[in-house]
Parts: sequence; structure tokens; C-alpha cells
Amino acid sequence: MAPRVLAPPVVSSPSAAPNVLVPPAAPSTGSSASGLAPVASSGSVLVPPAPPVSRPSGLATTPTGTSAVTAPARPSPLPATGAVETVTPQMAQQLALIADALDGQDYFQLLQVPQTASAAEIKRAFYRDSRVYHPDRVFHLTDAKVKGDIGAIYKRITEAYYVLRDDAKRKKYLVDITGPERATRLRYTEATEAELKAEAKKVVEEEFGTTPKGRQFFKTALQEIDRQQWQAAERSLKSALMYESGNAKFKEKLALVQTKLEDQRKLSGDSFRIK
Repeated sequence: MAPRVLAPPVVSSPSAAPNVLVPPAAPSTGSSASGLAPVASSGSVLVPPAPPVSRPSGLATTPTGTSAVTAPARPSPLPATGAVETVTPQMAQQLALIADALDGQDYFQLLQVPQTASAAEIKRAFYRDSRVYHPDRVFHLTDAKVKGDIGAIYKRITEAYYVLRDDAKRKKYLVDITGPERATRLRYTEATEAELKAEAKKVVEEEFGTTPKGRQFFKTALQEIDRQQWQAAERSLKSALMYESGNAKFKEKLALVQTKLEDQRKLSGDSFRIK
């Protein structure tokens, strides 16, 4: 029996289709016209898949809601270091493509890091890209379009770093870009900043009160609770409620303190005394 003949292997991208085994043609006893060795009837020929569809280079493309980048997907047309003495038409075209794609990418894609990136990884990515696209490298050029594109890229990279280096901003941003309104939440705008500040203020107010006097008495009450000075804590909480009568947090703490006081009276046998 003649050995099976394998076609030369074809190197393809990870996304290419797998090799396909095709049933052999009818058995042959001699050499073919093409000079290939005959194939036995019991063998199979390993046929290489079709070549993968090529894709123009540009910014990273990832599924919606993810930013898992494992390799640089945005090759810069600019040199990594030194002044940029000239920008060719091809370089200008590539810069324009990068600038035009900014609005469709989230901050993780812009810095080419995964959403799980550490603070150190984010910092390194920012320093890497900010050096490449810093406007000072092209200030002497006369092409306003090129300078504008580089400035826009640098500004957006800086914006991405400003948001992702802050734990609170990053947490909210992740919620925004993984939700149904992702397309409208890719930029961390002034409105987003105001919204975050309002939420933080609300948390503080709910926790410590909305008026200076109310907060003062409430904080004093918390210290007295830590020391288990229940009567003093009750007085402080009642004083706090004089300034914020509808504060649910104050009322909750007062109910807790009064429960502790009642337990103390029961233990001391004073629960039936006339108050």
C-alpha cells in the first residue's frame, strides 16, 4: 500500500478555518501529470483551508462590553522616540484613521489594556502612548490636520488615564460601558463627573447628615456609642434630630440606642420605675 501524501502545511491566523480531510480520488497506479505521487484508495488528502480574510490595520476591535487586548492593535505611524521631522502622506492617512476611530472606543481599548488591568498596567500604557502622541513632538510641523489629529489622540489618551486611574471613576465607567447604553457612555463627560459627585454627596449626607449641626451631634453620638455611653448618645441623637427631623439614619441609631438603654434598665431592675 502506498503511503498517504500530505499537502504542505499552511500557516494561518488563529481565526482561520481548520484543515479539512477530503476523500481521495480514484486510485492511480502511476505518476500523475503534475508529478505528484499516487494516492492509495484507503488514504486521505489533507487540504489546506482557504486563506483568511485580511483586515486593514487600525484601532483595536473587540466585542461589545469587553476590552481584552492581548497584543498592540494600534501600530503608531510615528516613531517611538525623538522629534518627528516629517510626516508622509501615508503616515498622515493612518493618523487620520486613528483619530476618526476615537469616538467608537472605550478607554480600555484606547490604552490597549484589558478591563482587568492593574493600576500599574494602566500607568505604563498611558506613558507609552503619551510619549508617542505628545503634541510637543510635532509643534514645528506646518500641517494643521496632522497636528490636530495627534492632539486629539493625545487628549483622549490622557482622558482615559484620568478616568481609569481613579477607582471610583473606573468602577462607574465599567458599569456604563458594559450596560445597554454603552454607545452613549464611552466618554466620561462633565455630566458624568457631576453625577458621580452628586452620588458621593448623597452617600455622605445619608451617613452623616445634611446640616452642620446635625452632622456634629451625629458624629458625637457615634463616638458615644463606641464607648457604650448610651444615655449621652441618646441626648446627642435627639439633638441631631432637632436639626434634621426626617433623617432616617439618625432615627435608626436612636432606636438602637434606646434599645440598649432599655436592656440596661431591665438588668438593673429599673424598667418599672416612673420616668
